[in-house]
Amino acid sequence: MKKILLRAMLPGDWPFVSKIYAEGIATGYATFENQIPTYEAWSKAHLDNCRIVALEGHKYLGWAALSPVSSRCVYGGVGEVSIYISKKARGKGVGSKLMQSLIVQSEENGLWTIQSGIFPENKGSIRLHEKMGFRYIGKRERIGKRDGIWKDNLLFERRSSIVGVD
Repeated sequence: MKKILLRAMLPGDWPFVSKIYAEGIATGYATFENQIPTYEAWSKAHLDNCRIVALEGHKYLGWAALSPVSSRCVYGGVGEVSIYISKKARGKGVGSKLMQSLIVQSEENGLWTIQSGIFPENKGSIRLHEKMGFRYIGKRERIGKRDGIWKDNLLFERRSSIVGVD
């Protein structure tokens, strides 16, 4: 694999980002979503900062972004992780690079906690989160349906060590 470039996601990246998102949806274990939203809907649901794409030349390898967990001000420093890697780039360190950058950017933007809900069968995502310092905090059993099947969701969080959390 050539050098991986990380940069801020731009609106013009959406056609490529959405294809990687579609690959994740197709697995059945990356998200409760079952169809790709419009860029406008996706953008409205995610923070304006902390949006990253990974590229190898002109080839999109993956993306990561944060969404707010609540509109209540008390949760203003908590973000929900979305991270998707192209099937052709999985297992090659792209996820680690994206997550490390997302962690740095989240802290630069004052977030003290980033969290993820992961389906138990998504072993690659679980390993990535554990490797990047997330801790398992619990399981929400049968929290939602995907394709008519009840799914559990494993909860992981990473607390910032540099944003003032006492």
